[in-house]
Amino acid sequence: MSSAAPSPTPARRLPLAGVLRVGRPSDIWFKPALSVVVAVGVPNLTLLTLGRLDLAMYTMAGSLCALYAHNLPYAARARALAWVVLGMLASVAVALVTASLTSSAVVLVAVGALLAAAQKALCDATGIGPPGPVIFAFISSASLFTPQTLGQVPGHLALAAAAGIWAWLVGMAPRLVRPHGPERRATARALNAAAAYAETSATASPGHERARAAGAAAVHAAWQSLLATGGRSEPRRALERLVVRAEIALAAPADTDPGRLRSWARDLRGTGPAPSVDLASAADELLGVEAERVAGRRPLADRLGPLLPLALRTALGCALAGYVSLALGVGRPYWALVTAASLYQANITLTWSRGVQRVVGNLVGVLLFAAVAPLAHLGPAALVLCCLAFNFGAEALISRNYWLGSICVTPMALLITEFTGFQRPGELMTDRIVDTVVGALVGFVAAVAVTNRRAGDRVENALETVERACEHAARLIAAERPGPGALEAARRQLAAALVELRATVDAAAGEWWQRAVPEERVLLAERTGHRTLATAVRRQGLHVLEGTRA
Repeated sequence: MSSAAPSPTPARRLPLAGVLRVGRPSDIWFKPALSVVVAVGVPNLTLLTLGRLDLAMYTMAGSLCALYAHNLPYAARARALAWVVLGMLASVAVALVTASLTSSAVVLVAVGALLAAAQKALCDATGIGPPGPVIFAFISSASLFTPQTLGQVPGHLALAAAAGIWAWLVGMAPRLVRPHGPERRATARALNAAAAYAETSATASPGHERARAAGAAAVHAAWQSLLATGGRSEPRRALERLVVRAEIALAAPADTDPGRLRSWARDLRGTGPAPSVDLASAADELLGVEAERVAGRRPLADRLGPLLPLALRTALGCALAGYVSLALGVGRPYWALVTAASLYQANITLTWSRGVQRVVGNLVGVLLFAAVAPLAHLGPAALVLCCLAFNFGAEALISRNYWLGSICVTPMALLITEFTGFQRPGELMTDRIVDTVVGALVGFVAAVAVTNRRAGDRVENALETVERACEHAARLIAAERPGPGALEAARRQLAAALVELRATVDAAAGEWWQRAVPEERVLLAERTGHRTLATAVRRQGLHVLEGTRA
């Protein structure tokens, strides 16, 4: 093997084909859509009744927290939503205090850019998304440019906190009807992904490797969902056995009936008992505390380190976008700042795609605002109802493609600025178009300027982790009597390492000006790792005895 350092990856051709392709909606698109309508509607209608719709921006800060954590089990959701609300309050507090101390647009843009960078890093490190940092940046940036006095800040924060508590209650309410809904959905996704892999294996499809990686990721996500629930009730045990069945399908696709896996997945959609799958006694170890042992996460500081280039991109891009907007005389530079903040994805290629989607969606959204403005201007009640309709539409469409959601987000953002009084539509539309173009162009230039040299290092580290985990699992497979739970713990560690490797490689593949991804070594590590997982399953004696309805 040559010892020469790999040459940097050059700038790739930026994609256009498929960027605006409309996909299938999320299987839970209606949950955030309905939640945000209830979370935003009650405070806004209350303020409308009191004749204080001018305070709606502060309640929106708390209400929009209802968009988060819909994929998490309720025990984990309660904690995550609480942290989202606290993070939102902290962001708004910094913004309002800054706005009360200075009216300098230069200072306000700088603070907004720093807040956006911190929000991006923390959201990515904690995995809280979608919608990720964009909502935080939107609210905090708007708050920065809202005139304040220091004495008003506590009252405005109290409104945001009250709406945040209401959003927390809205987010937790479905637990009363379907207490295991998130875990059931995660398990169903794992079964469907395993079935898809079994089908590609049988037909020797060119997407075989990708289907296997998707299946491994879905199974890993299902275990993370189950391990986040706390306690091991009988409903959770039933779901665990189904996830084990998905793992067995990944290990032995030729012996798998994809139709049965999909049937079990369909049965999990309702509220009835989960399908019963009897496993060999050797699987009991799989369902024990050893699975819990490997569920820990790295410290937050370790997760933040690799995200520094993305945070720098965000800070630079948002600041420059805001300053260019100011130089052009636009009255709302925070729109350019938020546009830049919304672009930054895991790599430059994805950032470019998001930029195209944002521009197209915003421009169409401005036209939609022009059509709706006469209706919204009929009165405050019409304004509130239009905003609620766009809230619903944004969440209903955004999972199909980001640009579709932006079509509704844009008029909603424009209408929110009118809570303090109706404004001239032409001026609002012009400002929005200019800020969208400025934010997208300047934001992307910043992404290109701030290279992510750490992407290659992360691939190397992920490869080493997989190779070590594979060697450790192989030693236990060869051992005559591995310790209780040792093989299962090693197998789960290897599975998690393979998922992390694939995610890291996909992110690095879209970056410019870095070391080329060692594709042959990655492919070898993945194939060896998955073969080792399959051997471990056979070594543990896992097999399905029968699948019947509980």
